[in-house]
Amino acid sequence: MQINDFLSVEYVSADLKGETKFQIIEELLNLLSANKKIIALEIALQDVLAREGYLSTGLEKGLAIPHAKTDGVSGLVIAFGLKKEGVDFESLDGKPAKLIFLVLSPRDTSGPHIQALAIISRNLKDRAKREELLKANSAQEIMDIIKNDFTSQ
Repeated sequence: MQINDFLSVEYVSADLKGETKFQIIEELLNLLSANKKIIALEIALQDVLAREGYLSTGLEKGLAIPHAKTDGVSGLVIAFGLKKEGVDFESLDGKPAKLIFLVLSPRDTSGPHIQALAIISRNLKDRAKREELLKANSAQEIMDIIKNDFTSQ
């Protein structure tokens, strides 16, 4: 599995506008919805927010991966947003999230969802990859970094 099999330049924002984690989640969902990747936006939003209410998906080192299994999508989809000044995501280390991946998959699948989360978190343990993404100025630049530098192992 490659992340760029499920993430396209159209689902990437190099400059997220939201000021709260909920606004950021909505913004990323809207990117997917505008590109016809979500079949039921309200259901997808409710499922992501329910998952977020259970336990924050803010990790460490500026990374957040809001995710959910939902009837709002027909297949695994990923969106990415960059918030250079960061946003409070109730992260494990208390620091703002700057690199935000949204991962959605159908309720009846498990393997690809978990695999995508693992690939993202494993790759972003690498400080150089995080810094490279933070320096990106366009969605295309972000996609090039993910396509060229993210490994599935």
